[in-house]
Amino acid sequence: MKKILIGLLPVLCFLGGNTMVNAKTWDKTFAKSDLVTVKKVSFKNRFGIKLAGDLYAPKSIKKGEKLPAIALSGPFGAVKEQASGLYAQTLAQRGFITLAFDPSYTGESSGKPRNIASPDINTEDFSAAVDFLSTQKNVNPQQIGILGICGFGGFAINAAAMDTRIKATVTSTMYDMTRVSAKGYFDAMDADARYAQKEQLNAQRTRDFESGTYAPQPGLPEKLTGQEPWFVQDYWHYYKTPRGFHKRSINSNGNWTMTSTLSLMNLPILAYSNEIRSAVLMIHGEKAHSRYFSEDAFKKLTGDNKELLIIPGATHVDLYDNLQKIPFDKIEKFFKDNLK
Repeated sequence: MKKILIGLLPVLCFLGGNTMVNAKTWDKTFAKSDLVTVKKVSFKNRFGIKLAGDLYAPKSIKKGEKLPAIALSGPFGAVKEQASGLYAQTLAQRGFITLAFDPSYTGESSGKPRNIASPDINTEDFSAAVDFLSTQKNVNPQQIGILGICGFGGFAINAAAMDTRIKATVTSTMYDMTRVSAKGYFDAMDADARYAQKEQLNAQRTRDFESGTYAPQPGLPEKLTGQEPWFVQDYWHYYKTPRGFHKRSINSNGNWTMTSTLSLMNLPILAYSNEIRSAVLMIHGEKAHSRYFSEDAFKKLTGDNKELLIIPGATHVDLYDNLQKIPFDKIEKFFKDNLK
């Protein structure tokens, strides 16, 4: 395995399906590329939840040509019109068919109640995206990779440990949502504090059942006071400003349900990550508060086809949309080397 610290890399700047309509109105937080086509699609996961996605393809694709494909999702609480769509469009410019999708219960995907997270279902969402891509006429089903951002980086690693059809995995600014839910940031929550939180959340379950509603977790503040932790301010400047705001994003305009935390606390997702045989590239910012998630997860990976890439000077949110810091040249080369 290789662990490397690199300088800033220069950034350069369809397909059948269950349901498909033209994306007539551009609703993304990033500029539209003239080098790709994009279509809205939908497909079901094995829980019967209909997932919504944006399918990108290079305009240069030739009739009958089969390209490698990448399924993308994240960050946790974001939608496909934000960071995952930016990654998807950029990689489509570079010769891949890409699918940015909304996870179950969020965005334009179905599932009720809304704004629920599940380590099982959100891992399944990646495999459902692989199902979809595997059946597209312009995709080589033996050349499919996945890319997860933030919390969906952790779910991507979990999917790669389970789904042998996934030939290459990239994580960017990865969070292990099960670890942070169970142990808090930097593992500061002990067993007694965890038990107390479980008592509170289970009492909330009872109240939710009685009321027929689902209480929300606290979200990002509508305005900053300047007293918030710096990483909360980092998130705020993405989700709550024109830079990254999207009306369907939970982090921009909503809240996760409070009791979602229970399953995340109790089902660690990286238990079998040491059994991943396909290639993995983990990318994180040097100054990200979350850097330890990638560093610790990387230590568990085995084999000589795993790599950890630390981007000097980058924060957690820089890797959502900062084209001067997202190493697209490296990501492109990684997928081209391993999806063949």
